[in-house]
Amino acid sequence: MPEYEFVDLYVPRGVPRQETTRLLTDHAEYGLWELDRLTLLRDGSRRVRLRRRIIRQVRATW
Repeated sequence: MPEYEFVDLYVPRGVPRQETTRLLTDHAEYGLWELDRLTLLRDGSRRVRLRRRIIRQVRATW
């Protein structure tokens, strides 16, 4: 089972959709994050949860 680390972001309601898309794209491209959950709240703000797979390196024994 893969392990993930998570980060939660809050995007206020005044931020346009295009800027939100750019923010999430930058996180995905440069930080290797992927979208786990996006919640649109009643006041128009967004709560975003991103996840990234944790890669464990196995120590070589030789």
